[in-house]
Amino acid sequence: MISTYTVAPFRPLPTERLVRQLWTRPSGAGVAPTGFVPAADVYREGDDLVARFDLPGVDPERDVTVELEGRRLVVRGERRDQRVVEAPAEEASDDAEQAEGEQPAAGTDEAAEAAPAGRRVREVRFGEFRRTVTLPKTAEADAVRASYDAGVLTVTVAGVFAGRAPQRIEVTRAA
Repeated sequence: MISTYTVAPFRPLPTERLVRQLWTRPSGAGVAPTGFVPAADVYREGDDLVARFDLPGVDPERDVTVELEGRRLVVRGERRDQRVVEAPAEEASDDAEQAEGEQPAAGTDEAAEAAPAGRRVREVRFGEFRRTVTLPKTAEADAVRASYDAGVLTVTVAGVFAGRAPQRIEVTRAA
């Protein structure tokens, strides 16, 4: 009896898939795989901690919340889809069957012209998000400032690194 072994060189091994999932999965526990996760840049500027979040297309007054929870700075919110929704094909055919004397509903012709015909590629993500930054020590709410400019939310926690200068420890040789 002859055994046949089929080689599939382009099929990933189970361990490769597991490692790939570990690196691509969002770190937040409640984040949906298709949800929106804003990019963050967190750095030290003197005694202050500065966190910048890319939030283009978000209304900061309505859709963003910045909170302090103990030693955690939590930024949460939602990016909403504000585009015009395309009308289904059935509704479009109903509009064509209207009597000659009737006027179409306001805005239907504009929506039909604005909606692209054919194939759609959607790379922009929408939905709720939550990003957490752990602070080196507890901060007061008065020390936190948040501003939004050109799609970037900048949160500054003043004085959170004050008095935390590194101290050098002398290393001695064992006898």
